[in-house]
Amino acid sequence: MERTGRQYRVMLGGIIGPPFTTTLGRLEVMSVEEEFATIDVLLASNAETRGVDAFALALLKADRQMRKLFTYLVFQSEAFGSGDVAALRGALAARKVYFRDFLSAWDALYPRSLKELVGPDYDRLRGILDEAIEHRNKIFHGQLTTKYLSREELIGYGGQIRCWCRALAAGAQLEVGYDGFGRNSFRKSSDASLAGRLVVEMTSVQDYESLLARMEKRPNQMQRTRPAQATEPRR
Repeated sequence: MERTGRQYRVMLGGIIGPPFTTTLGRLEVMSVEEEFATIDVLLASNAETRGVDAFALALLKADRQMRKLFTYLVFQSEAFGSGDVAALRGALAARKVYFRDFLSAWDALYPRSLKELVGPDYDRLRGILDEAIEHRNKIFHGQLTTKYLSREELIGYGGQIRCWCRALAAGAQLEVGYDGFGRNSFRKSSDASLAGRLVVEMTSVQDYESLLARMEKRPNQMQRTRPAQATEPRR
């Protein structure tokens, strides 16, 4: 890991990521940097577990960003208003749906795919995210991972996850007016045409519950796992 001034640059697989502040076109994605500020403090500390802790937090933020983009998109339906927020939250809380489910759900709900929103780095970053999720799941369950991950490698994963979050935030902000990091995802877009661009029509909370049920019942498609082999992370 290199540090330039107050900015980190991370390496993973020989690729050095850009500094963690960026301007994409004329859109400066500041909320991503604010969201990751806690991780920056952690990385700057002398904590022995800073590598694995920063890695886990970065994945948590990617998970939450995708979930909030999904709920934002759903809330654009003309069927939903402020009086439905509690029911929508409750319906989601009752289901076991995960990061990959939300990725697939976005592409089912909206005509422009996440690959288009994230841009040319989509395939590379998505592959890194898939690897990171498998490592995270094993670490959290006390199992051995497929590599003996060093602190630098864990930090490298975290940096590339941040690159994903930044690219997705920029693309989503331009496309639907929300980057996935604003505190309230149950808000209406100022673009009145957004609701009409949804591919799946929902007319009630029951329709939303049915959508979540379909997401939950497709684990083979959305929750692919890889064969377990051996290592544990060096923290």
